[in-house]
Amino acid sequence: MYAYIKGQLVQKRQEHIVVEAGGVGYLIYCLAPMQERVGHLNDNVIVYTYHYVREDTAALYGFSAQEELDLFLLLLQVSGIGPKVASTMASYLSPSVLSLAVVSGDIKKLTEIKGLGKKGAERIILELKDKLKGFVPKDAIVAEGSSSALAYSADDEVMQEAISAMIVLGYSQSEAVRLVAKSYQEGVGTEALIRSALRTASGQYIG
Repeated sequence: MYAYIKGQLVQKRQEHIVVEAGGVGYLIYCLAPMQERVGHLNDNVIVYTYHYVREDTAALYGFSAQEELDLFLLLLQVSGIGPKVASTMASYLSPSVLSLAVVSGDIKKLTEIKGLGKKGAERIILELKDKLKGFVPKDAIVAEGSSSALAYSADDEVMQEAISAMIVLGYSQSEAVRLVAKSYQEGVGTEALIRSALRTASGQYIG
């Protein structure tokens, strides 16, 4: 079992990288987004690895950080989730985004991953929701069934101002957080976010 491999990144392929260490070239399964996080060609890198072995196959799966590997290993515990799907999830979704999508029950976000259907996403949520709470940023705003605010936290000025405004308008704090989180889009201003949250609340367009 290899905890990590430290060496020179000598090749990048479509789904693999090669890291040379101690005169040995290690072929490691690693998708493009993860490859970018690992490093550039000829860099000295550390790749955190999992050695997957079955009767008819053996492969190394690589990650740029221990946290990504930890999430990958948790995903492998879910029935029906194999190493390639788990690796794809860890590659295309950051640990905070992935964990918050699971904790918030955001099936839509999870099924954006190639090879993961609705039933698989539901199993992941059911089996890992509690286990992944520790990966969610402590100040993250979570809206049930939505991870639209995944990259943002409760100290974000625009979101805080919008939440405060919704509370002034008579919504409870939990309602305000839920509506603002569901309505948030990157780059939106406070006033536009409030209007969008009100539209979400009323279910109809407010001009």
